[in-house]
Amino acid sequence: MDIIEIVNLSHRFSNGTLGLNKINLSIRKGTFVVIGGLNGSGKTTLLKHLNGLLLPHTGIVKINGVPVSKNLLRARQIVGMVFQDADSQIVGETVYDDVAFGPENLLLNRAEIEKRVSEALTCVGLIDIAEQRPHVLSGGEKRRLTIAGILAMEPQVLVFDEPFSNLDYPGRQQVLEQILSLHASGHTILIATHDLEDVMTYADRLILMKDGVVVKDGSPDKLIDDLIVLGILEPRGFRFEMEMPS
Repeated sequence: MDIIEIVNLSHRFSNGTLGLNKINLSIRKGTFVVIGGLNGSGKTTLLKHLNGLLLPHTGIVKINGVPVSKNLLRARQIVGMVFQDADSQIVGETVYDDVAFGPENLLLNRAEIEKRVSEALTCVGLIDIAEQRPHVLSGGEKRRLTIAGILAMEPQVLVFDEPFSNLDYPGRQQVLEQILSLHASGHTILIATHDLEDVMTYADRLILMKDGVVVKDGSPDKLIDDLIVLGILEPRGFRFEMEMPS
């Protein structure tokens, strides 16, 4: 079953630049998809169309069969997006308050809000610091906090834009473990990243973009040469033998 359907999607920025050009993609429910490409290739622009942060100039994006433009609230509940800059998504005075922000805006009752916040914080391993102020958290903890905030909205799809950016090795491992756990629990995962070596081993599918166009789409192990030709991956003898993070 396709949870996302994109047909002839094009987007032009206000300065006239064509950001996306006739994108056609279908994403099956429960899959782990990685989107690769150099800066300016259109990765983030594409992701922002999945929950209506951007709307197409031509074409259509459907989530579970319904056009995003017809019901933005529905799309944003189904598709949760974790941005590159975690600080830009943190709004609460405490870890608990930050995760509660989304459910509160859905006007849920207090019992349901508390249930969702507790479950989300437990899932990302932050329940013991629920009363901590977010600004004192490490980079990896902040990224996990933003994931918890999205989980509290109970999305079916989780979209990550450069999830490993500006993190040290322990932080990267924390976030990767979280993403893998979410996929194992049944979520559909989409990741746009420069750090392909962190995630390619675990992906079902790799989509490569250049100049707003999908240039390759297939199994990651079949596209190594294309990554090198496009300048996305250095020819360093990359092998698909990474171990699961411990």
